[in-house]
Amino acid sequence: MTGSRLLTTLVLLSVVAAASACGRKAGLDTPYEAAVQARKDAEKANQPVPPEPAPPVADRHFILDGLI
Repeated sequence: MTGSRLLTTLVLLSVVAAASACGRKAGLDTPYEAAVQARKDAEKANQPVPPEPAPPVADRHFILDGLI
């Protein structure tokens, strides 16, 4: 019984380790950057171009920003 539990535990740990290694290592894109990239990709593929995205507004200082 302990051998099967050990084997089950090792299999589950290897599955968790393999799943945690999946994904993208680079930083995430902002919605604006993703929209700009979508426009560039559509132009290259000669497809209809999505509307021009509005640039993000400048980040304003908030009184509680210091807590973060």
